[in-house]
Amino acid sequence: MKSKITVMLVDDHAVVRAGHRMLLSQYENISVVAETARGEEAYQRYIEIHPGIVVMDINLPGMGGLASIRRIHGRDPYARILAFSVHDEPLYVTRALEAGAKGYVTKSSAPEILVEAIIRLAQGDTFVDPEIAQRMVVQTVTGTDPSSLLATLSAREFDIFRLLVNGRTTREIAEELCLGYKTVANYATQIKSKLNVRTTAEMTCLAYQYGVLNG
Repeated sequence: MKSKITVMLVDDHAVVRAGHRMLLSQYENISVVAETARGEEAYQRYIEIHPGIVVMDINLPGMGGLASIRRIHGRDPYARILAFSVHDEPLYVTRALEAGAKGYVTKSSAPEILVEAIIRLAQGDTFVDPEIAQRMVVQTVTGTDPSSLLATLSAREFDIFRLLVNGRTTREIAEELCLGYKTVANYATQIKSKLNVRTTAEMTCLAYQYGVLNG
């Protein structure tokens, strides 16, 4: 008898976790062994129970999903993390995979896609929602990626960029990411310089253009 695929769900919306738990309970070879609403707790729970698959929402309060993926991956390079997000822009897929995720699906994906992704990751494969993967291939071949400017940001800069354009103040970001106020302010200056904008409002317009708001 094959061992079950153990799964930890990480999402700050209880109703989403409940929906996933109900969906996955229909599969005898998959078992949800833990769930949490925050990245910080996800890291601790991962160390404690070492689930086979982590389904990680990118849009988490506090540490944030991308930072949580990086932290778990830093602890265990073999961790099988499936990024789960409302965003279907290829840039988010790239960032998640760079952080250490092995797969990426969106919240608009069919339930069967989520299940297939979990099984594929458990088998040691990588998996990206087919529709997004197709767009990524087209952009790579044609060189038409509209978000190439944002790709110049480092992982930390991208985290801070997302928080800034979604209305967080420098002080709030410093508290969320456990960084010094001056450190965040310096990052903000670097981000504006790289993106060739002068104000946060201009940066927000850029984020809207590239579809990375509410992340």
